[in-house]
Amino acid sequence: MADPSSGIEIAAASVVLGDRPVLTGLSLRLTERRIGILGRNGSGKTTLLRLIAGLIAPQTGTVRVDGFDPFADRRAALAGIGILFQNPDHQILFPTVEEELAFGLAQQGLSQSEALARANAALASEARAHWAKAPVTSLSQGQRHYLCLMAVLLMAPRTILLDEPLAGLDLPTQARLARRFAALPQRLVTITHDPASVGDCDRVIWLDAGRIAADGPPSRVIPLYTAEMARIGATDADADLAG
Repeated sequence: MADPSSGIEIAAASVVLGDRPVLTGLSLRLTERRIGILGRNGSGKTTLLRLIAGLIAPQTGTVRVDGFDPFADRRAALAGIGILFQNPDHQILFPTVEEELAFGLAQQGLSQSEALARANAALASEARAHWAKAPVTSLSQGQRHYLCLMAVLLMAPRTILLDEPLAGLDLPTQARLARRFAALPQRLVTITHDPASVGDCDRVIWLDAGRIAADGPPSRVIPLYTAEMARIGATDADADLAG
């Protein structure tokens, strides 16, 4: 039985994609309400998010979220975990807004009519009732991102995984989404390369080459990360490329 108090437990988990080790012997216990996973592109942070979501399984080690295996128990994962991808177009499946919002609810067992009714009620509560029949393609990127968040929230997961949630959005949209994220009662796990995005987290984990480089409060981890990024930036990072 799932135990919501147990948090996210990763024990000696390794992931190899192709012949490349992406995560190596990773062990973490995450119980905080706001958790940031910080790292450069290629550090393994997106793979870690996919591991927590149960979209992939580790080659070695174990993953448990609130006591269940998210890869093996997809029903529990559907109820317990939501994920918001960086690109909303990688997440959206249906042509209209109400259909997109209703899909996850139908997956959880509601009838199509119940799911559509709840989707429309959610839109009305957000002053977006006029979106219901709109083609998803008519929405801006920021609006599609918001649609994906609404779809996740309708499913009422205990944990929400955010993949670079503010990347590529204009500043007003970033501000609106950041306020919405801050008000959510769920546990949020945010992966990003931008330290400003995780400055308010309870805990920040710096991932580098599939291993933990630092783990602790943002006041300690972020300065270590930014100093190392500045050091790397000061070197000729492309010196090994052929001329």
